[in-house]
Amino acid sequence: MIHYGLDGRAALVTGAGSGIGRASALAFARSGASVMVSDVNEAGGAETVALIDAAGGTARFQRCDVGNGDDIAALVDATVAAFGRLDCAFNNAGINSLAADEYEDAVWERAIAVNLSGVMRCMREEARVMLAAGGGAIVNTASINGLVGNPAQPAYSAAKHGVVGLTRHGALRWAKQGIRVNAVCPGVIETGMTAPLFADEGMRKVVDSMTPMGRSGKADEIAEAVVWLCSDAASFVTGHPMVIDGGAVAI
Repeated sequence: MIHYGLDGRAALVTGAGSGIGRASALAFARSGASVMVSDVNEAGGAETVALIDAAGGTARFQRCDVGNGDDIAALVDATVAAFGRLDCAFNNAGINSLAADEYEDAVWERAIAVNLSGVMRCMREEARVMLAAGGGAIVNTASINGLVGNPAQPAYSAAKHGVVGLTRHGALRWAKQGIRVNAVCPGVIETGMTAPLFADEGMRKVVDSMTPMGRSGKADEIAEAVVWLCSDAASFVTGHPMVIDGGAVAI
């Protein structure tokens, strides 16, 4: 793993109780950042903090439902209270409603509230602090479903397309004020959210066959990109939806 030189900086990660969020929180800590771990799952968040502590890093946990604006404001304030600053933010929390009819009002509204409106509110609160401090870096989790169509997931696809648009908006709005805003667009990544896809070996083969590299991705492979985008190594990168999908959208 690469050390991205984030010593003395503070990072916030939503959805950090498992999967890509946990891997990213650990990667931020390995690169020297103090990490505010956030999730609706308190047990998962506490486990992530324990993993960072065991590796010699610094982390705190704050419960946050990104569908709730008050929770988000409290999370950002808690980060500044704990570490005195906020330099990096990874807005990763999201839900997958594939098992339900996403045209049902309740399903649609919850998916948009978490996957799109939650990202907007996180960006707004994070920018408030970063603008006062002279800059920072924000990364949002979009998806390859934010770049191409998906016949099965209208709410998820619409939200992720929106995240790409929000990312470009934030990059343009704050470019001259020192805030860089980018997104990661993962393909199929093995996490708890996608576990049902891999429960059956036959289904795994089908999913893997959809990727030119012949396999699904790992959470660590997304985390490395996230931390790089927040580091000085990416100082001229903003407004970019980075595709990390083993070649799937290149077909």
